[in-house]
Amino acid sequence: MQILITGAAGFIGFNLSKYLLDKSNIKIIGIDSLNNYYSKKLKKDRIKVLLKNKRFSFLNINILNKKKLEKIFKTKKINLVINLAAQAGVRYSLIKPSEFVDNNILGFYNIINVAKNYNVKKIIYASSSSIYGESKNFPLTESQKVNPKNIYALSKKVNEEMAGVFSKQYNISFIGLRFFTVYGEWGRPDMFMMKYLTSSYNKKINFYLNNFGKHTRDFTYILDACKIISKLIFMKKNFRNEIFNICSNNPQKLTSIIKKINSLTNKKPKLLKRRLQKADVVKTHGNNKKIKSFTKINNFTSIDKGLNNTVSWFKEYYKY
Repeated sequence: MQILITGAAGFIGFNLSKYLLDKSNIKIIGIDSLNNYYSKKLKKDRIKVLLKNKRFSFLNINILNKKKLEKIFKTKKINLVINLAAQAGVRYSLIKPSEFVDNNILGFYNIINVAKNYNVKKIIYASSSSIYGESKNFPLTESQKVNPKNIYALSKKVNEEMAGVFSKQYNISFIGLRFFTVYGEWGRPDMFMMKYLTSSYNKKINFYLNNFGKHTRDFTYILDACKIISKLIFMKKNFRNEIFNICSNNPQKLTSIIKKINSLTNKKPKLLKRRLQKADVVKTHGNNKKIKSFTKINNFTSIDKGLNNTVSWFKEYYKY
């Protein structure tokens, strides 16, 4: 089997590629635009790791470039597409909303259209827990009404609606993954844990604790997410159009996570508290019964083990 993973230099794309290369005989073609939303060095370091495996190849391509996408499908037999390429960053969506319309909506359409032309019958794609918006009905289930609070979340809602339409029109199987605050090794430097760790080890960088620390998040360890996606890749069940929460169903207060990290590092950053930021939601807590039922994966990594692995990786990478 040969699969195309878009956003292969990204946090989830990299870890998924590495997991599949380690655990299966799959061949992977990874593509990424290597944009400068966050550290290009980190992205390039991820790709260097993947290129050590001969079953991985990489192309610097933006999914908005339909001609280059066509060339990949024309010259390679692609059995499955995993679309993880997207403009990330909830707060960044307030600054450059056009990036989210272009990359997350038009880019996804390009992937679908080219895949259809080359008879690809299965597409797995990244959605997001942010699609739910503010809610008081916890844990959040896939069947409840969604209410996007920002253009990033809206772009993911549009992706899900596109999948619903094109699954029937093009006879393609779509699986949407609503990721809940994924964390772990090689994490994104713009997200809470990596920002906190960076501030802990670099006293020149202040850490801003939003909403005075009153956020709650359903932290999901990256390895658990990779195991789930791997199971969905190899499942023989014929999906038409399914959406799954990818979450631990074990929400944590940010203040609790901070205490745990402090005990692992024996460091504390200069912490500045501020009010709730525009576009942020106060709490996420997903119900994972559906994905557990489909994949039979019932054991999730404890927050303590996941944090220990994350901090250990950060110490080594930061030193490097």
